[in-house]
Amino acid sequence: MLALVTGASSGIGRELALYLAEKGYDLILTARNEERLRELAERIENGREKERVRVISADLSKQEECFRLWRETRDDRVDFLANCAGLGVYGEFADTDLDRELGEIAVNVTAVHILTKLFLRDMLKRNEGVILNVGSSAGFTAGPLFAGYYASKNYVVRLTEAIHEELRHRHSRVRISVLCPGPVETDFDRRADVRKSMRGLKPRPVARYGVDRALKGKMLIVPGAGMRLGLVFSHILPDGLMVRITWQIQKRKGR
Repeated sequence: MLALVTGASSGIGRELALYLAEKGYDLILTARNEERLRELAERIENGREKERVRVISADLSKQEECFRLWRETRDDRVDFLANCAGLGVYGEFADTDLDRELGEIAVNVTAVHILTKLFLRDMLKRNEGVILNVGSSAGFTAGPLFAGYYASKNYVVRLTEAIHEELRHRHSRVRISVLCPGPVETDFDRRADVRKSMRGLKPRPVARYGVDRALKGKMLIVPGAGMRLGLVFSHILPDGLMVRITWQIQKRKGR
């Protein structure tokens, strides 16, 4: 079995790679930081003669890098694809840097779209495989002060839902899931220019929960009882009220 994990150099992606290795998968790890990837590969391979870890440094904000990643791995028969690479840009939409936001959209939306489509086609030919797209609880509402990020995660959630239904009608054995955690203790907030992070879940249990549920065929995966309750309220409350609540939550991060 072979798993490909994007964004594997840190956070949830790193923990996904570690857990998939525990479950017996060989790995292809990709991110921009090759040094971190190699450190992770060494940790995974240490004392495990049968593990095979391949490192591919790639900048998924560039479409040609997404296609290159697929071309270099398609013949390896990827059984599990984890689209975990992601970026965020915090601040009022009128003030945030456009170039950074375009990079955010490229990684969070375009790369996920490209890789999901290309590897899904390969999996359909074999009628087997699992795709786990890492979304966010942000994918269920609008996000003032994090507008682009919330919008991008809405795309990931809805794209995954649509593909899941298409696969159901095909009676396919290929499965696709979306992991939607709330706040997680990673370096995401620091890179997004958030000044005050909210306390969140540890990335390890989030990754383990995501993999286990994806392998069972669960489409929507929301770790944490509190976040699952919040999801219920997000469907009950009017959109206008949800946006106001979200603004209050995000405003605290800039203090």
